[in-house]
Amino acid sequence: MRIFVTGGAGYVGSHCVRDLIKAGHEVTVFDNLSNGHRAAVDPRAAFVRGDLADGELVSRTLRSGFDAVMHFAASINVGESVEQPLLYYRNNVANGLILLESMRDTGVRKIVFSSTCAIYGVPPAQPIVETMPADPINAYGRTKLAIEWMLRDCAAAWGLGSVSLRYFNAAGASSDAAIGEDHRPEFHLIPLVLQVAQGRRAAIKVFGTDYETHDGSCVRDYVHVEDLAAAHTRAVEWLRPAQIAAFNVGTGRGRSVLEVIAAARTVTGHVIPTETGPRRAGDPPELYANPDRLMAALGWTPRFVNLEDTIRTAWDWMRRMPDGYRD
Repeated sequence: MRIFVTGGAGYVGSHCVRDLIKAGHEVTVFDNLSNGHRAAVDPRAAFVRGDLADGELVSRTLRSGFDAVMHFAASINVGESVEQPLLYYRNNVANGLILLESMRDTGVRKIVFSSTCAIYGVPPAQPIVETMPADPINAYGRTKLAIEWMLRDCAAAWGLGSVSLRYFNAAGASSDAAIGEDHRPEFHLIPLVLQVAQGRRAAIKVFGTDYETHDGSCVRDYVHVEDLAAAHTRAVEWLRPAQIAAFNVGTGRGRSVLEVIAAARTVTGHVIPTETGPRRAGDPPELYANPDRLMAALGWTPRFVNLEDTIRTAWDWMRRMPDGYRD
């Protein structure tokens, strides 16, 4: 297939592009490089530098003929979304609307959407299953849920087929350490912890130690970025026009912030000092997946189930590229 990948220069998107090409698909990456990196894009992929707000450019690119879209381009920092909600509604919802209009006008009828477990808010039980109510508690989650609503309405109106992959905490780097995670500033836990091991930070701050979890710190499901990529490839190959599906993508196991720090100490051999801070607004205490629906429908199984193995790939990438992509 010919696949149009928005945000394909970003962390998850760039790994998905590699997996799509490995599976034999032809890929065009569309990215404004505001958060992504040109060096992260597989050289076998075509690249268009552009912004989804430019509907004319999006439509002109799609008219060259595509079988499907993968949509990653979005703002993703939960804390920032609480402080700047309108930025998130503009970038995630308004620009998502422009993309869907362009797909409708150019006849592209399949999309795999990068959604999130944040749509569940504080779920009534763990692990999370797809039938639980969607009740996000921050602007990031609400903007992702808004796109899922649009996808359902577009399916009814003009036959759009969609898979929304509600993934949990993306982690790790490619197994060959060729590409990895390079946010500026960084806000994901594992690279922040590893920056302490590198000596680039004095300590890692633990936001909240009084949650109702087994050790008082937040619990999350850390799914390896290559496993996420495999789920996207399987989803786009499985999807048909007018079909609607949503799947959780996770390992099925929750790990606390303190457990992540302990695992990083084992992997790196460094002490990794900690500091305690207050809870952050918009952070649910515990989120981890039941991925059974995805496994049954698409035959997907995570290869990385050991947290230390996931952290080791991130550590290999950061040792190879201590300053990131340098672009």
